[in-house]
Amino acid sequence: MSNQKEIRARISSTISTQQITKAMKLVSATKLRRASDAIVRMRPYALKLKGIMSNLQESVEDDRLSFYFDQRECQNVCLVVISSDRGLCGAFNANVAKRTRQLLENDYKELAKQGNVEIICVGKKAGEMLKRSGYSVNTQYQNLLVDLDSNKAFAFTELLIERFKSGSIDKLEIIFNQFKNAATQILTNEALLPIVPQQGTSNHTQTEYLFEPSKVTILEDLIPRSLKTQLYRALLDSLASEHGARMVAMDKATDNAGELLKALRLAYNQARQAAITREISEIVGGVAALEGK
Repeated sequence: MSNQKEIRARISSTISTQQITKAMKLVSATKLRRASDAIVRMRPYALKLKGIMSNLQESVEDDRLSFYFDQRECQNVCLVVISSDRGLCGAFNANVAKRTRQLLENDYKELAKQGNVEIICVGKKAGEMLKRSGYSVNTQYQNLLVDLDSNKAFAFTELLIERFKSGSIDKLEIIFNQFKNAATQILTNEALLPIVPQQGTSNHTQTEYLFEPSKVTILEDLIPRSLKTQLYRALLDSLASEHGARMVAMDKATDNAGELLKALRLAYNQARQAAITREISEIVGGVAALEGK
């Protein structure tokens, strides 16, 4: 009987867990629809701006603009690590933290030893993982994804641009999950500053642009706008990827709970049948003993 009670308790808790995971899957699916619509609308604009900026490097000679493309000696690096504030989304956050550690241990090993690599975490989870690995992280902007909008993202990017312009950082790189579809996120790290020419776009390098009223006037606004858009796109990509990863994880958890319920119900029926058989055997044995007297 105690075995049956234990199995019934496990069945009850598994049903409760399954209801929770199913509800979380539905919530993530709703959020994913909104987030994926936002990134699908944003991405073509952001990629076109990025292509224009990378192809303007040769034509930018004004000192007010050339610093965006200045490939100076890399002495101070800033890594913007974009993860999520909540878990239960599979390996989404662990992959971001792992890629960050790889960069610190390989690409920026010497600079990291000297303490010249700053890690700015947007979202809590990757920051917590990196802290456990012994890294110092800047959590000042970790709540940036809460009620994310373009104004918050643009203001954050402006601060980073000013730091690059002043020389306090020589390279700015972002690590995030790029959204492909609900089941697939592409772990990405890309340099935001300095602006580098895109590879494999030789047809773009021959494009000539006509500027009105003047090149400097337009580019003084266009280049920062492009950089702000790139970072905002990465944040939107990460949000959509998070909801997709959580939806898939909760879907698998719901299926696993269903499989576990089948096994538990089978075990309960077997235990119940064994108890009934044992009781019948005891009755038959008791009757036989009385008849023997």
